[in-house]
Amino acid sequence: MTDTTIVADSRTSVGTGPARRLRSQGRIPGVVYGDGVGPLAVSVEGRDLRLAMSTPAGLNAVLSVRVGNDEYTAMAREIQRHPVRGTVTHVDFQVVDPDRAVTADVSVVLVGEPVELHHQDGVLEQQLFSVTVRAKPSEIPQHFEVDISQLVVGSSVRVSDLTIPAGVEVDLDPETTIAVGQPPRVVREEAEGAEAAAEGEAAAAETEGGGTAEGSSSQES
Repeated sequence: MTDTTIVADSRTSVGTGPARRLRSQGRIPGVVYGDGVGPLAVSVEGRDLRLAMSTPAGLNAVLSVRVGNDEYTAMAREIQRHPVRGTVTHVDFQVVDPDRAVTADVSVVLVGEPVELHHQDGVLEQQLFSVTVRAKPSEIPQHFEVDISQLVVGSSVRVSDLTIPAGVEVDLDPETTIAVGQPPRVVREEAEGAEAAAEGEAAAAETEGGGTAEGSSSQES
């Protein structure tokens, strides 16, 4: 079952000039492609595309893309944006089979309040913001929620803590860190400074030891 329907017009003129003219009219150039399909050059209303992508599924929304008398079950697999304005400049719709698994990136959402971490003046550091999954289009999770309320300094939540729905595969190492409770910034800076100093002293000692050995060797010769 698709999330929404988006109507696309076929286009025969391609290239920078025609694409610029489409965008000036509020339309977004794109292509429809997939097994046995296209690529078909199309354009869609920018407003319709924004609405289609504003559902909770986001980029993983399953769409019915209607081109003339044909209708395709598809996903917006790549959206290009203007580097400055951030507006959409191009969209690729990939035709998908509702009964076959596809690859998709699912965002990771942190929930809860790490009260004890705050009491320790610790710092919450999120290291993983999305997880790549394989699932049928209709079974792709909207997001993964991770409870961080029990985090303290030195503890972490990992991929193994995710609740993976049936039918969804995740290839990441279960020990991959999602979020970690770091020591207070001042403590970390002091520890990093001490570590750097220790490394410097070790390097200096190694250099001095090498020089002494070389000097002794030349005296003996």
